[in-house]
Amino acid sequence: MTTVTVPTSTQRVGQLTGEIIHPLQRDYLVDQSYAVAALARLRRGAGKEFSQVPDLWGLIDTGALHDQPKDGGRPLSEDELTRAEDAVHVVLTLWALHQQSRGTAMHRPDRRYAPGGLGAAVRRLMPPGEITEPVRKRLVRAGTAPDLPALAQRLRDIVVLLRGADIPLDYALLAEQLYRWQEPVGRDGVRRAWGRSFHSYRAPQDNGADAPASSDDDTTDLTDKDAS
Repeated sequence: MTTVTVPTSTQRVGQLTGEIIHPLQRDYLVDQSYAVAALARLRRGAGKEFSQVPDLWGLIDTGALHDQPKDGGRPLSEDELTRAEDAVHVVLTLWALHQQSRGTAMHRPDRRYAPGGLGAAVRRLMPPGEITEPVRKRLVRAGTAPDLPALAQRLRDIVVLLRGADIPLDYALLAEQLYRWQEPVGRDGVRRAWGRSFHSYRAPQDNGADAPASSDDDTTDLTDKDAS
């Protein structure tokens, strides 16, 4: 008997984000004019709410979120649709900002041997074995954002740093996390994932078989009071 795995609402958000980015990124990197123009429009929405940038309403096709899943899953509720659309919008605009004038792909799927989570990307901004406090505090401030508009703006600040250092990010994963972040009890789990990603990252020269993923003393408190 074949078991059919039905994607969760969170997974659907990540899948759609990846499906939108993939062709745009591929064609942008070979200088296709439509992709260059699309990213220019998307960048104008970076750090803003979906409702504030009506120019993007026809550019970001979130129709798949409204459809009845073909695998038998249930359709998203109105609240879930709102959270999903907002997550996809924020992430696509951040990716477009990140990809601007870069000659390599800035969206890269997270892999065990090449972590692409937000925490790992921020950690890569620092010298191996060192913690750069101003950079760490940017991650903390993102984790303590009071609402999605504030989080989008704080993530934008991080993305600008990543872009300057040519450090990619898994934007499908980030979309899933922003969707969960908007859930009533989702923020703690997302903060924990960002902190774990930050501390589990090891620079290539530190990747030994005996290297621990984290230590008891190696914890980033994403609820720092100095993050506001």
